[in-house]
Formats: sequence, structure tokens, C-alpha cells
Amino acid sequence: RELRMSRGLGDVYKRQAVHIGQSQGLSATDTNMLVMPVFHINAQLISILGTRVSGGRLVVAPKFSAREFWRQVATHQVTWVSIVPTIIGILQMNANALAEYTKYQDAIQLQYVRSASFSLPEERWRAFEATFGVPVLEGYGMTEAASLITLNPKDHPKIGTVGLPIATDIALLHDGEITKDAHQVGEILLRGEHVITDYVDSNPASFIDGWLKTGDVGRFDDDGYLAIVGRIKEIINHGGEKVAPAAIEATLSKLPFIQEVIVVGTPHPLYGEEVTAVVISRETVLSEDEQTAQIKAYAASELSKPERPTTVIYVTDYPRNPTGKVLRHQLIAKIKENALEKNV
Repeated sequence: RELRMSRGLGDVYKRQAVHIGQSQGLSATDTNMLVMPVFHINAQLISILGTRVSGGRLVVAPKFSAREFWRQVATHQVTWVSIVPTIIGILQMNANALAEYTKYQDAIQLQYVRSASFSLPEERWRAFEATFGVPVLEGYGMTEAASLITLNPKDHPKIGTVGLPIATDIALLHDGEITKDAHQVGEILLRGEHVITDYVDSNPASFIDGWLKTGDVGRFDDDGYLAIVGRIKEIINHGGEKVAPAAIEATLSKLPFIQEVIVVGTPHPLYGEEVTAVVISRETVLSEDEQTAQIKAYAASELSKPERPTTVIYVTDYPRNPTGKVLRHQLIAKIKENALEKNV
């Protein structure tokens, strides 16, 4: 029985790898460079199996290095890479990476980079494409769905979305109803042969009517593109108003002195939770008080009243997992404990 299950899973993974190749138009002429840790489903399915099934060439970097990235891309004639927003940010800000890009840019054949794991702010997306002339294709995936769920098409990507469904049935749970209507906000639901139907430790609450409840909150636009609004557990309840951190972060990221911003809900005696912005600043002549004043003024003009941060905290980094994703629960815990230092 275990052997049959293993073979069945292998077939599903192979079909997912085929979908990866088809969605990106991969062929034997493509070369992928693996920089993500191999324990991650993205590396296993997107980079390794997607490349092998399409007949392309795989270059394995010992680890991601901002200093070495562009030299490796140029030397090995890499045509695409699957990375995360943290790496995109590092490549934009690291002086060594920028210098190496200038040195090797005439030999670079990189056609695009894939970005997943968490949402890429619009300003960072545009800045990366403007600096390096390389398109970013943002997608959405999770281990429970064998990685691939959606991807922006190469010929018509939409900034601010994770693209169109790839071999996955997607719906939203809105006010207790399952819907695929545009502009409705709800928990993202998945189903398909590659989507799990239970966990080893059974968890029926994670499923509804044959759909996997992802815990992610999203909405479709009129063209069927999916945008990730946030996580169910990350939604801030400010005096009964439900506030999505991702939308606030995307807005505040447009301020030139903000390098990165994470918005979380922290306890408030009257409103239940208040909106707290935790900011990593770029080098600037502005003091923290001046930055806070500009953040609040900008929020007053661009965000609804419940969305506007009432507290702003400045740090040099956040607690992160091995792929660079911010561990919000640890960040919130440090704020609650009044233990948030300049370097968390």
C-alpha cells in the first residue's frame, strides 16, 4: 500500500512539473539556477522537477550569494530563476550585487524571475524591473498543493496579483458561502488531484465541502487574476473593522524612506487591536519622529481611518524563517513583551 501511494504521489508531482513547464513555456533551451534551500517545496517542484521534465539544464548554487548571483547567472547562461521577495530586495540594495550586475550585464540572458512565498510590494517589483531589466512573474503556491497554484503569465503579468490558476480549482469562502465572483474578499479554497484532502493528524476544520481552506485571504479581479489580501490569522480587528495588513504595507511601501514595512495588530484596551507599523528605514536624513509624521500624514490621505497605523516602531530586521519570510507571531510577541529592540 505504501508503494502504491508513493507511485501515485510521484505521478501527481510529475504532472505538476509538466504544468510548471507549460505555464512558463519551458524547453530544453532553458537553464534554471537553484538558489532556494532544497528542503523547500518551491525548490523541489518548481526548480528541480520543472526543469527536469521540460528537458532543461539545472545549475545548483551552493547557496544564495548577492555578490555571486549575477556572475553565476551570466557564466552559466541562466534563463530563469525561482526566488523569494527577500532575495529580490537584497539584490536591489546590496552594493556588491549592483556592481556585479554592471560588470556582467552584457552577458546576462536572464528572461525573468519567479517570485513566491509572500507578496512582493509593487514598488519593489517595479524597482527590480527598472534596475535590472528583468521581468518578475509572481505566483502562489503551498506544500499542501504540491507547490504550484497560480502564476502570472509571461505575456500579461499584473502587478499586485499572483496571477491565474494553473491546473487548480480556486474559490473563496465569503460570509460562509463558496464563490468565484470578482471583487469578493474571502478565504482562498483549493481543490484538485494535487491538493491534499486531509493531514496525517486529521484536521477536518481545514476542509469544507471537499475544498482545502488555505488560511489565505484573497479576491479575484474581472479577468480572473487572484490577489492575496492577507492571512486569516493576520487580519486586524480594529473596533470591529477588519483590516488587511498586506494592503496597508503595499501603500506605505511607496514612501521613499521605507525599505520594508510589516503591519501587525497589537492589543488595545478600547478597540481590541490597534494597527502597528514596524518599519525598516533606508538611509535618510529624516529622524524617526519626522518619518513617523510623514507616515501618518500619508496614511491619512491614502488609507481608510481603520487602516491608518496608530503606532510606528523602527527596527533593523525582523524575525524570519530560513526563506526570509517574516515570522509575524514572533514579531507580535516581542511587541507585547516590550522586548522589541533595534535588532529583533
